[in-house]
Amino acid sequence: MQSKVFEISVTGTYHALLLPEEIVLPFLEKNLKRVQAKATFKGKELTFHGAIQKRNGKYYMMFGKRYQKELGVFPNDYFQLQFFEDTSKYGVEMPEELDAVLKSDYEANEIFESFTPGKKRGIIYMILGYKNSQTRIDKSILVCENLKRGVRNNPELLKSF
Repeated sequence: MQSKVFEISVTGTYHALLLPEEIVLPFLEKNLKRVQAKATFKGKELTFHGAIQKRNGKYYMMFGKRYQKELGVFPNDYFQLQFFEDTSKYGVEMPEELDAVLKSDYEANEIFESFTPGKKRGIIYMILGYKNSQTRIDKSILVCENLKRGVRNNPELLKSF
């Protein structure tokens, strides 16, 4: 499933995109609140995962400063956006480093898989925040060790005890 390409701009100070109802309703009718999105601006392209949120009768999606900088857009710049059905397991791409560490640690993987989808995404995003592959490996190992110690608070998962 995919939407047509549509024009959009960043609105307000919340780094959000005000989404056209005709674009989001077909996804919501199929209970697809998380989508994969492709944004295009002046020859640059960015693919990301996001959630369709409803506030005050309108539909929004977060589009943070990191995405804005990567795409080269500023508030009030119009760019193209298209939605696709999100077929990823976690609603975000799993970093290969975390995936490998979880596959090698049965106990930590069982704990990770017992979490809510949002909690899993939070942990994945923590690891994705590191650019260097070796750092991602090190942090993934640390997260797994802390999960087995009983740590459940996301910021504390990255602390050495």
